[in-house]
Amino acid sequence: MIEIRNIYKSFDQKEVIRNISKIFNQGQTNLIIGRSGSGKTVLLKSIVGLYEVDKGQILYDNRDFTSMSSKFRKHLRQEMGMVFQGGALFDSLTVEQNIRFPLDMFSLLSPHEKQKQVDFCLERVNIRDANKLYPSEISGGMQKRVAIARAIVMNPKYLFCDEPNSGLDPETSMVIDELIHSITVDLQITTIINTHDMNSVMEIGDNILFISEGEMCWEGNRKEVLYAENHKLQEFVFANKQYQKIRDEKMEGK
Repeated sequence: MIEIRNIYKSFDQKEVIRNISKIFNQGQTNLIIGRSGSGKTVLLKSIVGLYEVDKGQILYDNRDFTSMSSKFRKHLRQEMGMVFQGGALFDSLTVEQNIRFPLDMFSLLSPHEKQKQVDFCLERVNIRDANKLYPSEISGGMQKRVAIARAIVMNPKYLFCDEPNSGLDPETSMVIDELIHSITVDLQITTIINTHDMNSVMEIGDNILFISEGEMCWEGNRKEVLYAENHKLQEFVFANKQYQKIRDEKMEGK
C-alpha cells in the first residue's frame, strides 16, 4: 500500500499539485487520470521521488519516504519497478540482457539464479523465442512486454507505469492492460498507472484518482466513473463519444 497525504509541488513558484491525498491499494491497478497538463505526471514522479514534494507525506507501507535519508531511500527503491512511457530499453542489449540488467546492477544472485529469474519473467509476459533479439527487431507491443518483464525482475512490491499504452494500437493496448492487471493481482503488487486512456480506465480501473489543474477532483472505480456527478470528470470521460453512448444505453435499459 502507498499513501500520500496532503502533498504539494511547485515549480518556479507555480503550484502544479495541491493538497492531494490518496491511498493506493495492494493487489489493485490504481490509475491516475486527467488531461494533459493536469499534473498527473508530476504527481507520479513525486510519489517515486524523482521530484521532492514541497509539503505533505508519502508513505510506503507506513514507511515515510519523504523523511528518509538517501541511504534508506536507495534500499526502498529496490522494491520499486518502473515502466516508462517509451519503454526505455537499451538498444545495444538483447531482450534477455535488458531484463537481466537490474539483477546485474543490484542483486547478489548467481548467474544461474539470474537466468532462472529472467526466464520466469519472460514466461510471465508471454515472450518466447525473442531472448537474443534486440529492441529494434521486435514490435512496439513486444517492447512494452520486455519493459514490464524488466520492471518485475527484482520482485518489486510497487510497480509504476507511465502511459504504458502510448504509441500502441487499441488491440495491443488491451493486451498490455490485461498483462499489467494480472501481474498486479497474481503477485499482489501495489501498482500505480498514469494514463489518459479511457479504454484502460474501463478495463482495469480498480481504484481511480482523477485530477484536474493540480487538484484531486474525484476518486472511485471503473464501475462508477461513467455515472459520477462531477462536471470536470464527465468532460474528460465523454470527450470520447463511445462512452457517452455506453452510458446512455445503460441508462435506457434501467
